[in-house]
Amino acid sequence: MIGYFNILLMLAIAVFLAVVLVLLSYFISVKKEDPEKLSPYECGFDPFDDARNNFDIRFYLVAILFIVFDIEVTFLFPWTLTVHSLPTLGIVSMFAFLIILTIGFVYEWRKGGLEWN
Repeated sequence: MIGYFNILLMLAIAVFLAVVLVLLSYFISVKKEDPEKLSPYECGFDPFDDARNNFDIRFYLVAILFIVFDIEVTFLFPWTLTVHSLPTLGIVSMFAFLIILTIGFVYEWRKGGLEWN
């Protein structure tokens, strides 16, 4: 029980120190609002249009596909290192994972979700 108390005490000291430093920097810092710092572009040019334009939905699709296949690669690297020592269920589950991702990708491709027309 005493070991947990030490951890809790260290956590409380860290949180207290973080709060004190944030508040100290807030009260000590110079508060001068500069219109250039408040503008969306700090390069000195006036924006031609509003900086908050909507992106095309295809960019979100590409981002989601990237995340999905990035997670797939994250799962594949450890799997390739331990494929020889995995039981049959581990190999079958990994192939099922790959097949589900492939079916989803082919479905998206055939539906035209990857086209930029």
